[in-house]
Amino acid sequence: MRSAPGQALDLRFLFLLSLQQLISWGSVFYGFSLFMQPLEVSLQMTRAESSLGFSLALLSEGLLAFWVGRWIDQGHEQRVMTGGSVLLGLAFWAHSQVSTAAQFYAVWITMGVGLSATLYPPAFTVITRRFPNDFRRAIIWVTFMGGLASTVFIPLIAWMMDVVGWRDTMCWLAAMHLLVCAPLHYRLLKDAPQPQHLRVHEGQAPKELHVHLKEPAFWLLGVFIVLMMMTTSALPAHMVSLLREAGMPQHWVLAVPALIGVLQVVGRLGLYGLEKNLDVHQTNRWMPCLIPLGFVALLMGSQHLVWALMFVLLYGLGNGMLTIIKGTAIAQYISHEHMGSLNGALGIPLALARASAPWIMGLLWSASTGYQQGLLLMTALSAVGISALWWAQNRVLAGRE
Repeated sequence: MRSAPGQALDLRFLFLLSLQQLISWGSVFYGFSLFMQPLEVSLQMTRAESSLGFSLALLSEGLLAFWVGRWIDQGHEQRVMTGGSVLLGLAFWAHSQVSTAAQFYAVWITMGVGLSATLYPPAFTVITRRFPNDFRRAIIWVTFMGGLASTVFIPLIAWMMDVVGWRDTMCWLAAMHLLVCAPLHYRLLKDAPQPQHLRVHEGQAPKELHVHLKEPAFWLLGVFIVLMMMTTSALPAHMVSLLREAGMPQHWVLAVPALIGVLQVVGRLGLYGLEKNLDVHQTNRWMPCLIPLGFVALLMGSQHLVWALMFVLLYGLGNGMLTIIKGTAIAQYISHEHMGSLNGALGIPLALARASAPWIMGLLWSASTGYQQGLLLMTALSAVGISALWWAQNRVLAGRE
């Protein structure tokens, strides 16, 4: 299914690529929290030992991010993403057979390798190469189903585990990757546009990758992307505890995280509908500000429903749109042609930020002040990240005038 550069959006292509994102995010990222307890019982692991498996997956994903982006930039998207889906399928099957902690860690390292080739970063690079004139709207389209991954897969996996047990559930998840995701990638990504098709973007000769890596604007965007990844990764693991400690009723403790997922999709839908009527640079500048404003709402009083709902509104909408802004910033301000490689260069810092943020929030928790210190830190870090984005924008746009 070939999509020549510059053609109108192929909604069937985007829907099927989005379906693969739904399965990958849902089965691995949101499935892990459900796998932890039975794994700990079966393998006699502590919570810290089981959590290490997920951290190892994030680390291996980050280590390979640059090379995955580089291979896609060179036109190997079909092999990369099909291979990633096959690897995830085999890893889930192996997971159903694990009997030792060493095997468990080996499986999750392999999961990370598969994730590096299948999640948003490679998908966004594929989309940008195929639809260079409308890549931002195409990326928004693909994130719709990805945003519903927790809504679909948490209840689905919980039900499957109740019915067939956790080991057989792993086999069913393996089948999804081998029989749905891998064939989709193989079919969708045939005849990838060759890199030279993109080399006349805006009528300019392309810069070499190493030139972009030396540009201050790239590293400023890197600060923005890494710090915003850190701040948005810090809270989910602690959300239930934070709300319970604030004395919120149990039904709201469960409803608040669910509402955030729904509002992420609402934010993306709004951005998609208004995209052509908005100045893209102003959107990029102001929408991330919803994240620190959401943290401020929690600091004002998470025990009060009004402030908690204000947080849900600000953080949910902001995080939904932030995914698009982070995913498109490199292509918009630095380079279409080297987008995969440049995003991949941030892979290790992103993995470390995503893995360390929940741990830092836990370290800053205290019995007397709860999560206040952690929220203050994340508010400050998000403000620094947004400032770096503004600085990068000013440098790039001034150079284009």
